[in-house]
Amino acid sequence: MKILLLSMPDSFEHMPTLAVRMPNGGLSSIAGNVDPHHQVAIADLVLVQKKVREVLTRLIREFDPDLVGLSVMTFQRRTAGRIIDLLRAWKPDLPIVAGGYDPSLATDAYQEMPLDFIVRGEGDLTFRELLRALEQGVGFDRICGLSYRDGTQWQHNPDRAVRGLEDNEIRLPNRAARVLQGYTLLGRPVDVVETSRGCTYDCSFCSIIEMRGRNFHTYSFQRVLDDIRDARDRGARTIFLVDDNIMLNVRRFEGLCRAIIDAGLNQIDYFVQAMTSPIASQGERLAPLMWQAGFRYVFLGIENILENDLVFLRAAAKNTARDNGQRAGNASYRAIDCLHRNGMYVVGGLIVGNPDDTRESIEANLDFARDHVDWPYIQHPTPYPRTPMTKDFQEQGLITNQNLEEYDGTTAVVRTQHMEAEEVEFLRWKAERWMKVRHMPAAFRHDPWFVLSHAPQMMAHTFRGSTLRSMLGWEDERTTFQRYKAIRQQEREYV
Repeated sequence: MKILLLSMPDSFEHMPTLAVRMPNGGLSSIAGNVDPHHQVAIADLVLVQKKVREVLTRLIREFDPDLVGLSVMTFQRRTAGRIIDLLRAWKPDLPIVAGGYDPSLATDAYQEMPLDFIVRGEGDLTFRELLRALEQGVGFDRICGLSYRDGTQWQHNPDRAVRGLEDNEIRLPNRAARVLQGYTLLGRPVDVVETSRGCTYDCSFCSIIEMRGRNFHTYSFQRVLDDIRDARDRGARTIFLVDDNIMLNVRRFEGLCRAIIDAGLNQIDYFVQAMTSPIASQGERLAPLMWQAGFRYVFLGIENILENDLVFLRAAAKNTARDNGQRAGNASYRAIDCLHRNGMYVVGGLIVGNPDDTRESIEANLDFARDHVDWPYIQHPTPYPRTPMTKDFQEQGLITNQNLEEYDGTTAVVRTQHMEAEEVEFLRWKAERWMKVRHMPAAFRHDPWFVLSHAPQMMAHTFRGSTLRSMLGWEDERTTFQRYKAIRQQEREYV
């Protein structure tokens, strides 16, 4: 069979395609785990945001797939629906499958679309079994993790049990299946690699626990190194480790750093997501090793610097510093200082606009980001399907926006008990633009050619909505903000 796998073109505000164009690692894994006689093509539509319809038309005409699969996140649901309608118009009998976070956690919404199958949870093995059933002409009722249309009704098979990773049943990704090119991070060819799956924390904003339960499974170092080599040999010079929580086992992470060094794979730049607490408590030993292994950017899940907000986010445990087993305040300060002293840049992940937030509490977090992080990744709490946060906001009646295409993390869709959603978003937007400008010298030191070549475009993107009048202070900032929001709304129209 010929299989076409699509990721949606919708991108996050904090990941403008000028600077960041990441591949969808899930689709590469799906492609690597189907039986090898299938012909698979992966099209990451984030690479062609301004010509989605044109590229899809060409792929359908030239590749002529026997089945199409779509990977969808919540803020991409509307775009996915439009693409499904296009596919149906072009090829009415084409089997179409949807998978990813949103179809897994909001399955009911996808039953209303003209789909044939929904893959729930991790799809590496479910999709493989689906293709085998289609080839053999047998029923689908024994495929765990699959929902399928049976006449006018939908059948939902039991969930698939979470699979361990130690037995090599999950094969390496198939990057050769990608039919579009241009994955870059600050001008450098980039790819994604996972070394583990799962998390044992239950942060209220996160979908991981609903997707796979509370667990943590790891690949062998040999498998990880083979994956890195494959990405490198295909041109990657930066690798983003996409693990749900790689810091759950700090000794394993240390071992991974040493394995990367011993394998001579430390000439690549690595980008990793990390918890603050392990870095704060063990960073004196860990951070120099990370630098030696090639880690340059660290996304720190700071979440919030105020204790009450951390309690709401259920993120206090992973963000608390400890001295001799005793709580010693927020771990973010120590973690950031340790990373900075060892030459790494900090991408600061914070969440503002929680139920009890006031202007003062939001400003406190913005001041912290301004003073301590290199690149802000400040988001608003977003009620994604089936997360604990969603239930909390529903019970308090704080959700003010049901337009899912705006559930991108940087559009405030919930109000606080003290502030309207738009005011929360305005505060973040006003402060964050200048934080990004201040990172330009550091970005220049790390990627001078990219910054020299793209500085005007980067500034134009950061200050979308601004005019000469607004830059000179002759126009109210809220007018500029409204113009920015109108531009952002236009940017969400991909199909």
